[in-house]
Amino acid sequence: MVDLLIRGGTVVDGTGGPAFQADVAVRDGRIFEVGWVEALEGVPTLDARGLVVAPGFIDIHSHSDFTLVVDPRAVSSITQGVTLEVVGNCGHGCAPIVDPELARMNIYGCQRGHEIRWRTVAEYLDCLEAGRPAVNVLTLVPNGNLRLAVAGLVDRPSTPDELKRMEKLLAQGLEEGAFGFSTGLEYGPERACTEAEVVALCRVAADAGGLYATHTRNREGEAQESIAEAIRTGAAADVPLQISHISVVARLVEDGRWAVAHALKQVDRAREKGLDVGFDMHTRLFGTTHLSAALPPWALEGGPGEVAARLRDPAVRREMKACHSMLTALARDGWDRIVLFDCPAQPELSQKSIAEIAARMGVQPLEAVYDLLLAGIDDLHGLMVIAFSYREEDIRVAFEHPGCMVGSDATALATDGPLKNSTFHGAYTWAGWFYRHFVRDTATFSPEEAIRRLTSLPAGRLGLKDRGVIRKGAWGDLAIFDSDRFGDRGTIFEPNRPAEGMVHVVVNGAVSLKDGALTGKRSGQVLRRAQEVQNASKG
Repeated sequence: MVDLLIRGGTVVDGTGGPAFQADVAVRDGRIFEVGWVEALEGVPTLDARGLVVAPGFIDIHSHSDFTLVVDPRAVSSITQGVTLEVVGNCGHGCAPIVDPELARMNIYGCQRGHEIRWRTVAEYLDCLEAGRPAVNVLTLVPNGNLRLAVAGLVDRPSTPDELKRMEKLLAQGLEEGAFGFSTGLEYGPERACTEAEVVALCRVAADAGGLYATHTRNREGEAQESIAEAIRTGAAADVPLQISHISVVARLVEDGRWAVAHALKQVDRAREKGLDVGFDMHTRLFGTTHLSAALPPWALEGGPGEVAARLRDPAVRREMKACHSMLTALARDGWDRIVLFDCPAQPELSQKSIAEIAARMGVQPLEAVYDLLLAGIDDLHGLMVIAFSYREEDIRVAFEHPGCMVGSDATALATDGPLKNSTFHGAYTWAGWFYRHFVRDTATFSPEEAIRRLTSLPAGRLGLKDRGVIRKGAWGDLAIFDSDRFGDRGTIFEPNRPAEGMVHVVVNGAVSLKDGALTGKRSGQVLRRAQEVQNASKG
């Protein structure tokens, strides 16, 4: 009485314990047996001989909020064995929304012309569910959305009245299923947030049993303070803290390795004091963001015509140059570090650095940035840049820390369909790169440890007791792959190459990938925190 049998694989159960040979049987979406199972006539069987059978990978830091609505197949994720994505990170996301047009600037992968049919977290999760995603999905409530919904594009702290309204919206989103709250304190809509208002919102998350994930403030020269503020905030609100892509501190000071090592010491000291602090890393040796991140929030107000008028005005340009931005922080006066990934309006400028483009135009770098944005005004947030801000020797120490989780920091994509022309570095490569690099190329981790980082470690952070492990009663989320071949194929300028070596993928007991080919089955669940807590208490 089973629905699926995975025969003869090497089971790496996600706990970090030693691998063992076993069959895995699945019934009603959950793992029914782990051991030797007699051949069962008529039961669908996956041949796992010579392959690793692991829990499905969990993307602790995803930005697939919108792309899973546009194309729920999540091809870039499924082909890497990813079965669960956490969206709503970095203060960016899809809900709550008051003004859909204003909100688009705060949603990664948002497509012009695609209707935003939801307003609340509940409506957004219902929309995801109706689309039948291929992966499991859960969301955080993004602070950028709260700010835009209550006050619009303001570059100042929230007023007491605005903060009360934000607290109410956050509480509603948590009640409707969100697992926590996120900030992106380096981004325009949130740069003016005070520590006190973030603490107030974190207390709302804590009261609901949620966690707090933060893209830290990241001011130049303040690597230590970026992490210290996050830890103070978590402690003041008594909320579990997740520091997103902790390696970003490496670009804030000259000695990037020191910055990352010191950030890890800060985390360890906080944990020694009894604070609940975790962190994650993306797998790129560079950063990526919108070119429009160079503009202060007030410059983005209004429609394309109003923004264009500001970009044409020399006086406004002078005012904008005086404003700190995420892009100027990434450049750190070295505009050769910032590369325009793709420029449809001027293809000859694609893959060129801002320094090269400025020299070609005969203007200063920020003038070149404003000219590029003006030329692409009809898709202002479509231009993406790559920031070569990290060295592997600087950030490796973070990956080696036993508490380090791994995330894509990207959007789920597909090489065909409505997202075929979309790119986001890391989408097709993050899990494959991590496994190839740290297991095969450098032998830093055993397969058991690498898989623990991708499965039970993030599942535990999210409070999901029945995912991220292979054991009887757990959900049937499985990644079955060739350990000698699984890895990334994408490059910096050709990122949309699916990973190789992933053979079968099972999501909630249904086979999504068989013999390396998509089956068309989409069996992901949209997880709502209250329901998960209730299920856990029954268990």
